[in-house]
Amino acid sequence: MKAPENLNCPDQSRLCSRLNKDMWRLGLICALVATSTTMAWGKSPEFSIPVDCQLGETCYIQNYVDTLPAQGRVADFACGPLSYDGHKGTDFALHSEAQMAKGVAVIAAADGVVRGVRDEMPDTGLTPDTASALEGRECGNGIVIDHGDGWISQYCHLKRGSVSVQKGQEIKEGQPLGLIGFSGRTEFPHLHFAVRNHEQVIDPFDPGGTSACSIAENSLWKVPPPYQAGGLLDLGFASKVPDFSDIKAGTAHLEKLTAKSDAIVLWVYTFGTRKGDIIRFRFDGPQGVVFEHETPLDKTQALAFRAAGKRRTIDAWPEGAYAGVASLWRKGQKIGEETVNITLGLKP
Repeated sequence: MKAPENLNCPDQSRLCSRLNKDMWRLGLICALVATSTTMAWGKSPEFSIPVDCQLGETCYIQNYVDTLPAQGRVADFACGPLSYDGHKGTDFALHSEAQMAKGVAVIAAADGVVRGVRDEMPDTGLTPDTASALEGRECGNGIVIDHGDGWISQYCHLKRGSVSVQKGQEIKEGQPLGLIGFSGRTEFPHLHFAVRNHEQVIDPFDPGGTSACSIAENSLWKVPPPYQAGGLLDLGFASKVPDFSDIKAGTAHLEKLTAKSDAIVLWVYTFGTRKGDIIRFRFDGPQGVVFEHETPLDKTQALAFRAAGKRRTIDAWPEGAYAGVASLWRKGQKIGEETVNITLGLKP
């Protein structure tokens, strides 16, 4: 799920191809990234959360800056796996494409001046058909903001036609910039937020790269977002195991099933799951427990889904209210739980 942060550049490779000429002259976006953190910084800005959604409820952070790119290994600032090799930003993600379609605002994280924009790329994401067209334009629709003293922030993957600022415009913290979209090299709707100082990638959670698996005391956030080491994004019912594409689109849940449905399936959409985690399902009906199921996870996955269900072996399911519960467990600790309800009748 690559989501490179430069408006015209992928991670580490082709860093200076097809640049907007004005952005090239400013030297604000592309450079061979230095890994040293000993250079002198200008006065650092303090950033607010750049999305108008509730972290942990209506949105979440899928990826953080990779703290070990030179070692060929992956780790976020909290020593977890929520990143990928060479990733240089923070990905604020939505739970579904349906949520994106309703519109979720991207907002300025700090005062500054707009130095570059793009707003014409379609919200098609990365597919085999779009891969070649995205070369050099991986950020998709995006905005670069200059905060002074060598500091810039960059906003990628905005929805086409949503960018509401112009180059040279002064903006204030909290000002709407556009909407979260699906443009550029991405496989899920999100905002990729990147910070640089004098062309050096900076992790806003750990600017100096010295924290011990926790948010640094000199974090660049006004109020640091809490670290969520994985969780449940959505839960729903279906009459068969749904396609992953329908789950990601937000269309997999069937609000109504009938007592004559051949099967009842409970599915759960997850992020940041790790090898050894366990997903537990429970499905209760009018006459008690319909089924319980436990699924051990055999690999670490950024995004995934699991499902459990039961085929109908009687003439009809008992009519009435049903409740499905899914929980995610890690090393004996529950780190997430969701509940969904449905009513079964003879008619849909």
